[in-house]
Amino acid sequence: MSNGTTGVDEARNALGKRLRELRVAAKLSGKELAESLSWVGSKVSKIENGKQTPTDDDIKDWTRATKSEDQTASLLAALHNLELQHAEWQRVLKAGMKSHQLTLSQLDEQTKFYRGFENTVIPGLTQTPEYARARFAQVVMVHRVPNDINEAVKVRMQRQEMLYRPDKRFHFVITEAALRYRLVSPEIMIGQLDRLMAMTSMRNVKLGIIDFKTQYVTDPRHGFWVYDDHLVQFESYSAEINLRQPQEIELYTGIFEHLAAVASYGSEARAIISRVMHELAGEADDAGS
Repeated sequence: MSNGTTGVDEARNALGKRLRELRVAAKLSGKELAESLSWVGSKVSKIENGKQTPTDDDIKDWTRATKSEDQTASLLAALHNLELQHAEWQRVLKAGMKSHQLTLSQLDEQTKFYRGFENTVIPGLTQTPEYARARFAQVVMVHRVPNDINEAVKVRMQRQEMLYRPDKRFHFVITEAALRYRLVSPEIMIGQLDRLMAMTSMRNVKLGIIDFKTQYVTDPRHGFWVYDDHLVQFESYSAEINLRQPQEIELYTGIFEHLAAVASYGSEARAIISRVMHELAGEADDAGS
């Protein structure tokens, strides 16, 4: 996976290559195909080069125009697999945020061992209702999706009940930066840090904090989650990325181990959280006086 490509990019490129082969076999130029479908000229090139993901209708039109309808089902299957990998938020959140939380609940049922790294936000499974509410409010603002914040918070809190199930294990690693980013008010953040403090002594939860003075082995590029050994999930601004290829899971598992190895646990983690809480409390006092 060189040059920063992921399984998602590879799958999109492979789909584009298959569509190009059908066009060439039909002896059509890109311009001719675009004109026959009343598309802008650049659309064919973008799809073939993996720069644009085709829709179901695009594929049906393409196979009809290239007289290769026998390939439609196979190409649609490849597209839907790609959409599972690269799940655009506009599509994922169309039915609301509660619906997406319920989808994650189904994944929870199958998962025994969670490994989560976050460098900017507090992990969803450890969030207080107030912190979660602020995160969902941002989603509504950025993606202009239905406002079902109350329902989404409720389902996220229900998901957290599994933290107490003896058949599941959790290993969270969070950077000190995530404890300090001003994504919520100081009062809400103090409550959130208090919650993390309590989690450092939970039986089946391992919580590590990487403080600012730590020397990293692998850079903390973005947050991600490893579900058992079958799925890696992370979020970009535009999509939820789901990686299922063994080499990708192996890569992320190794990166998680590097990050977990330099984190502080137990009393050392509590000392970092306590330090941040103390500073925030001082700010809240200053603001109130």
